Amino acid sequence: MRLMVLITAFVFINYIPAVRGQESPQPNTPADFWSYDVKQKVTEKAPLLLPVQPSVTHHQISINGQTLSYTATADTLPIRNATTGITEGEIFYIYYARNDSTAAINRPIIFAFNGGPGTATIWLHMVGFGPKRIHLAADGSAPNMPYGYDDNANTLLDQADLVFIDPVGTGYSRPSDPSQGTKFWGMKNDVASIGEFIRLFLVHYDRWLSPKYILGESYGTYRAVELGNYLVDRGMTLDGIILISSLFQDDTRAGDVGCVNFIPTFSLVAWYHKRLPPDLQKLSLEQIAQEAEKFASGEYMNALYQGTRLTPEERERVADDLTRFTGLPKQFIESNDLRVSLPRFMTELLRNKGLMIGRLDGRMTAWVPDGAALQPRFDAAEQKVYNSVVPAFGDYVRRELGYKDDAIYYVAGGGIGTWPGVREAAPDVEEAFARNPKMHLFVAEGYFDLATIYYGFEWSLSHLRLAPEVRDRDITVHRYRSGHMVYTDQKALQELRQDLRRWLQSTGQRSGG
Repeated sequence: MRLMVLITAFVFINYIPAVRGQESPQPNTPADFWSYDVKQKVTEKAPLLLPVQPSVTHHQISINGQTLSYTATADTLPIRNATTGITEGEIFYIYYARNDSTAAINRPIIFAFNGGPGTATIWLHMVGFGPKRIHLAADGSAPNMPYGYDDNANTLLDQADLVFIDPVGTGYSRPSDPSQGTKFWGMKNDVASIGEFIRLFLVHYDRWLSPKYILGESYGTYRAVELGNYLVDRGMTLDGIILISSLFQDDTRAGDVGCVNFIPTFSLVAWYHKRLPPDLQKLSLEQIAQEAEKFASGEYMNALYQGTRLTPEERERVADDLTRFTGLPKQFIESNDLRVSLPRFMTELLRNKGLMIGRLDGRMTAWVPDGAALQPRFDAAEQKVYNSVVPAFGDYVRRELGYKDDAIYYVAGGGIGTWPGVREAAPDVEEAFARNPKMHLFVAEGYFDLATIYYGFEWSLSHLRLAPEVRDRDITVHRYRSGHMVYTDQKALQELRQDLRRWLQSTGQRSGG
């Protein structure tokens, strides 16, 4: 998918006159935070073929037999340098607010974003929790054309107002000119710009006293936790943070711990594709997870620690057990020194069928033209979900919301420059709870997610230095039979929505109705 987006972006940037400023990769420069005038819109940008006006539209949706009326606002907010007052960029957002007798100030509000870095919030918005959901097959793959969307019975709108944010360089959000791009692209820069967006949003819509939640996915989980720290430093505390498919150091570069943490997900994916021996294959998903976790954190971890001190007999026993739990050939495991990287697993598991498995969802597969490939050329899962999302969103935002921008909507990777470094989310949870002990944390993990594997983040959580009452009371973790974007699977989305409903209610906040 990223390859397709990058090619599209290249063609538009190089052969069509620019409609917005486009950043070339440059060394990152630090940025603190911005302040800007709520009444002034961005003017420092290339001229558009069509003038872009904010849109405000009114809608209804039926949820559980009840009609909910709401207002949708699609607009941008400018980001201005606190010292010079110069506009440095703009952030596009879509805001859904219920229309009812409850004052907006009493309704919870959720700020949501996807990850990447460089991914627009089209997924959480139009596949997960917005009032409309793009048509997908039950497993989350794209249906046959024509593509479309319908009311989303699993929207969060009946419990909270929603703000879907596209960080600068994604969606319709842009730096004001290429020279300003590096002020947004980087971990601290990114958090600062989104934090300032939230501050201005609260000012603009008079939502200072509303219960506030952050929802982040993948890289967005790091952004969400860091925003908890950033905002509380500026007098804005959060009631809760929702993390979906949390980021952590997830490959063999993390050392032996990274190898260990992959084993349970490898086992589950192999179980799904019926590659395990009969005694394991007959177990349930939860039983396989339990057995694989026990093997990974016990025998396997000890073997990696022993290294060359393993006797030939011990090494052969570990190789046999790795074959049992991963479905990979024993010779392949031995030739990889008992350590199997993610790309090797993705191409080797179903090699005899000419298939590779998806990274975002290990249940999905694609044909491999090169039968000897050692790593996938694209993500089978990403491609199968992506196809219907972009055209359906393009129709929705223009025709139903009335927001007409002729700029490229960058879904992934096309609008950002160099992004130095990515950190895991878990360690920053310590500081977030230390600064705001009344905060609540909800974590959703997909069993078949090979991008941010569940056992890795579980390991990170188990090593956090938290107050006992925080660990026991304020952290909720759920796993689902789905992949990285948990909500693409229809059944998993329904389960996730019910878990979130109970969690939002348990935080003690009013639902607004």
